[in-house]
Amino acid sequence: MTPTRRTLATASAMSVIALALAACSSATTADADSDLEVGALDLSGVCPETIVIQTDWNPQAEHGHVLNLIGDDPTIDADSKSVSSPLLVDDAYTGVDIEVRAGGPAVGYSAVQSLMYQDETITLGYVHSDAAISSSAITPVIGVMTQMDVNPQMVMWDPETYPDVETIDDLAAALEESGGAWRYFGGAAYMEYLIASGIVPESITDGGYDGTPASFVSDGGVAAQQGFASAEPYIYENEVDAWGAPVDYALIADAGWDIYGSALSVRADELDELSPCLEELVPILQQTEVDFYADPDDTIELILELVDAYNNGWTYSQGVAEYAVGTLIAEEIVSNGDNGYIGDFDPARVEEFFDTGMDLFQEIAADVDAELEPADIYTNEFLDETIGLPE
Repeated sequence: MTPTRRTLATASAMSVIALALAACSSATTADADSDLEVGALDLSGVCPETIVIQTDWNPQAEHGHVLNLIGDDPTIDADSKSVSSPLLVDDAYTGVDIEVRAGGPAVGYSAVQSLMYQDETITLGYVHSDAAISSSAITPVIGVMTQMDVNPQMVMWDPETYPDVETIDDLAAALEESGGAWRYFGGAAYMEYLIASGIVPESITDGGYDGTPASFVSDGGVAAQQGFASAEPYIYENEVDAWGAPVDYALIADAGWDIYGSALSVRADELDELSPCLEELVPILQQTEVDFYADPDDTIELILELVDAYNNGWTYSQGVAEYAVGTLIAEEIVSNGDNGYIGDFDPARVEEFFDTGMDLFQEIAADVDAELEPADIYTNEFLDETIGLPE
């Protein structure tokens, strides 16, 4: 079972339908009732007519595994920041369509789990496992596949300024001594944890990070800054002319905030209804992730096309995309974990983080279901244990 991006000669003859989206403008997608011949795998009886996947940011390599499902003649809606096509598996139409929606700026920075409860057309959404806990009382979700084994969020620093820093503990001590700040997006749950646990003194934190390199550059290496292992190390060395030098980094996961990032999730109240679909769909999602990392070029081309079409101020180069793919695999951010298949949640790891997350979120008065249990935020039941990255 291999989902691939293929040209559909008859796709231009397909009609287009409008989907009402409560959180943002309308998206368009190919009509599943087309004259395409359905192959051996017919999802039309068990899945929605259009399988809608809501991502958490602008198009980027981390979304490659789902964008790899988009055919070679996609429908791109620049207004709603979405892309769609018939869903093919082994070059055959499955009877349903696939639509991938951008998040972040495209949806006013709304949380994906909130969008899922505002718009019932969303089938799957990208939800961090800490968010699955923190909003469990109002927007409960269940992860059905984790696309990344490790969350790539990190903190970076200048190795010239701090040559002896290797860990987050080292960095916190160095910043205290130098008077440098740790810049991050205010309200980030991981920082609440780092401060509450005593790992990072609140005095060195600055929640005013605006996503641009200006402050990091102007500080001349004295400050540290949040980022992602799959992007900023390449960007700052190769695309920020005012910096143009390597940065070092440490993953936030290594300090104990070990979440599953951007896990493909469904609304908790829709799990039973979607289960027949998920039994067929989740293995397709596993396989398309394996396929994307084996041969990412066509999908990277689509990602860059979407960035240009959406035109919302986000810039993303081929160099960053290729770096991301290589780094995600080399650093085992995307991996089979401790078994031979991809996409599973480690129950022991979920339980360990669950206790950490519950303690923090109940302390800071997040919307936590007090009766929540670790098994309420994930399931491995739909995964195919034969599908994994090559060893």
